Amino acid sequence: MNKYLLEIGTEELAYKFIPSAMEQLKSEFTKLLNENELKYSKINVYATPRRLTVIIDDIPSKQEDIVKTVKGPILNIACDENGNYTKAALGFAAKNSVSPENLYKEDNYIWAKIEQKGKSAKEILKEAVPSIILKLKGTHFMRWADLDIKFQRPIRWIVSLFNNEIVEFEFANVKASNISRGHRFSKSEVIIDSPDTYLATLEKYNVIADVEKRKQCIVNNATEKAKEIGADIVIDKDLLDEVTFITEWPVPVICSFEEKYLQIPEKVAVTVMAVHQRYFPLYKNGKLLNKFITISNYVGDTFENIKAGNERVVRARLEDAVFFVQEDTQKKLADYLEDLKGVTFQKGFGSVYDKTQRIIKLSEYITNSLNIKSDSIERTALLCKADLVTKLVFEFTELQGYIGADYALRSNESEQVSKGITEHYFPLNADSQVAEGIEGQVVGIADKIDTVTTVFADGKKISGSQDPLGVRRATLGILKTILQKDLKIDLLNLIKQSISLMPIKIEDEKALFNTIKDFFVQRLIILLSDSYQHDILDAAISSKDVLSDLNDLILRLNITSQIINESDYSQFHEAINRIIRIIKDEKDFKAPDEALFVLEEERNLYKNIKDINENKLSYSALKTELIKIIPYITAFFDKVLVMDKDEKIKQNRINLLNLTKQKFDKIADFSKIVF
Repeated sequence: MNKYLLEIGTEELAYKFIPSAMEQLKSEFTKLLNENELKYSKINVYATPRRLTVIIDDIPSKQEDIVKTVKGPILNIACDENGNYTKAALGFAAKNSVSPENLYKEDNYIWAKIEQKGKSAKEILKEAVPSIILKLKGTHFMRWADLDIKFQRPIRWIVSLFNNEIVEFEFANVKASNISRGHRFSKSEVIIDSPDTYLATLEKYNVIADVEKRKQCIVNNATEKAKEIGADIVIDKDLLDEVTFITEWPVPVICSFEEKYLQIPEKVAVTVMAVHQRYFPLYKNGKLLNKFITISNYVGDTFENIKAGNERVVRARLEDAVFFVQEDTQKKLADYLEDLKGVTFQKGFGSVYDKTQRIIKLSEYITNSLNIKSDSIERTALLCKADLVTKLVFEFTELQGYIGADYALRSNESEQVSKGITEHYFPLNADSQVAEGIEGQVVGIADKIDTVTTVFADGKKISGSQDPLGVRRATLGILKTILQKDLKIDLLNLIKQSISLMPIKIEDEKALFNTIKDFFVQRLIILLSDSYQHDILDAAISSKDVLSDLNDLILRLNITSQIINESDYSQFHEAINRIIRIIKDEKDFKAPDEALFVLEEERNLYKNIKDINENKLSYSALKTELIKIIPYITAFFDKVLVMDKDEKIKQNRINLLNLTKQKFDKIADFSKIVF
């Protein structure tokens, strides 16, 4: 079968653009092929810093020919009294490019058979590829030369091959050909014979175009290089991705720095190497070494200059860190609190010092609601933001919290306070861990709820591209911490408490409360949607204010899942939903009056539900009791006419059904279950 190859050759692309461009290219070519009914088996996308490549497998040489029938005018309009075609019929024939002789009559209309020849795949690609390149989106697009088009970086060559034939087109003054480029250092033009030989040919010229293969080469070669000196390497996923997208021919090089720099906090040294310089730190027996691996994009055998250059750069950065640590630790962490008054948190919402005071009050509120007393929580709340005004954090902002923890220990604060300062920022992202210590949990929740409230009180909007102050992450962090650590925190009351501490006048506190509440519920649904099906979530959340007790929600979700997955759920579902359908429009309920019962079935139902105390039973026990009364509900509907002519009897039966429904509502609103 046929294959198509497109390679867009460029100057060095920004690494963050590359994975996005790969996804966009795959999506656009998938759309193009489907719209043109060109079946294919696979679309592979490859990339390096200097090229974006698409290879389509098993693409047909042309579209299939199509024969379709088209309905024309009705006969009394298409033909005159002599049976000759009128202008209407002739116009229909001309419009559809058929001769009048090929028209035919059927079902009182004239018809035409139209043969539509399929276009060649090469013709379709030739027309569509330039527009696909133009559709690619990303940040910092640029113009070059005197061109009107924009792209991430200037385009220098284009390879476009259908099997071994060039699919000719021109884009950005570059004509498509079969000539690619090898590694930048090789400066070689590379002739690509066909899509089948593309990857292997480039590799001969020191380019590994396959992203996954290049990534695995980095892991394998760096690991082997570390073993040569008896060291271990920790491969950070984000760093690995970045290094993969900035190299075409990755070669690991071991470098080192003076041991004296190991005296600074390990997190600082690792951040300098991994985040700022894209180096892989090396360890031995779990301890950081004064050695690291840099991944060079290099073709050659001599690495002295690479080694010397990287060592010179990292030494300067570490020297800066040493200086900052020495300067910062001349005073205790608590002595930095006053400086927080000079740092604005958000316009209109005070300084970071003011935010800290709110965190202290919210932390106290949370500890009281949890019925715990902890001086270390109060101390953590006081010091949690103090490191923001240190020289080291000013230089390395990503180390906030970690530096505070280190400086806290240097200031003779407790281990709990030190750990809490770091952990109050946890979780750092959707996949990272929540705080382990109660200090980090409580202060983290206090900090995050203050941030969320500030954003909404300031009237900011949350959208797909807008997430001021990371409010989505903050909300998710609160929810995950409460759920994973089984904290009995009423979020509704906590939101109200946070609103009351806002330093600005809130015109409509109720509206603000509802906005924040709804946002939390939305994020909660997203958080739990991977673990529970949508209708079960809807059923459990609809039955009560879930933010008052998140862990109660989890219990109800689990028990609801058990109920609907049991073999006899159909009877359970029908029983409760018949009740819901009958009383859904009713509002005024009273306790059932036994004296008004007429039939044995309503007496039996009442007898079996009145002693079920849904507020005292565990959900498991309540589930058992509800299952027991299903036969009585079924018998009730089989024998009892709820809408009795006697209004008192009718209302009493509705009251009985409402009492029954209350028992089920304790677990979930089963009308939301799709069955």
